Amino acid sequence: MGVDIISLTILLIIFLFSVVIHEVSHGLMAYHLGDPTAKNLGRLSLNPLVHLDLFGSIIVPGFLLLLSHFAKTGIIFGWAKPVPIDFSQLKDKKYGPVKVALAGPTANLSLALIFGFLARYGLTWGAGSLFINNLMGVFEITVWINLVLAIFNLMPIPPLDGSYLLMAALPRRWKKYGILLEQYGWFLLLIFIFFFFGYLIPVIQFFFRLIVGRYFF
Repeated sequence: MGVDIISLTILLIIFLFSVVIHEVSHGLMAYHLGDPTAKNLGRLSLNPLVHLDLFGSIIVPGFLLLLSHFAKTGIIFGWAKPVPIDFSQLKDKKYGPVKVALAGPTANLSLALIFGFLARYGLTWGAGSLFINNLMGVFEITVWINLVLAIFNLMPIPPLDGSYLLMAALPRRWKKYGILLEQYGWFLLLIFIFFFFGYLIPVIQFFFRLIVGRYFF
């Protein structure tokens, strides 16, 4: 049981830091495009305490990790405090919001690629070492979690990052439907998580195998 608790704790720590990097990336892109809001509020920090949301960063993902471990649900969901962004200050008014939105998933994909490279070739550097085997396992978990965050956040459902891409792509005459979608975003998101999230698993598994060279489970 002790090993299980340690494993779940490692999962939660990786998840937390991956979410923090996701949020900080939004703020860095906004700052690059002319909005200093996040910087002025001290939110361009990798200190997880600055971004911690007790319910969304600890309780919800912790519960889902336990549920995933015992019930094999595969669902991991949570959030940090969103980095504050004033879109009116962005120099690029047309595509600025899209660039800010894409910064988060791009950061997670970058982490997945980096740790995927280490996981793919690390075993050849330390073959037979228990420490290296365990470390590669941690790297693989990091790849999986960051792929989940990247792909899940690209879904076109408010308040996920993919909704900004959807809004930018909608013709002007359909903007009213976008506003309606925003009003019911959280409700639609919960429906997606509990009834359709499983359809993302084969997609995540495909990219995991592409990056690491083997299946995650």
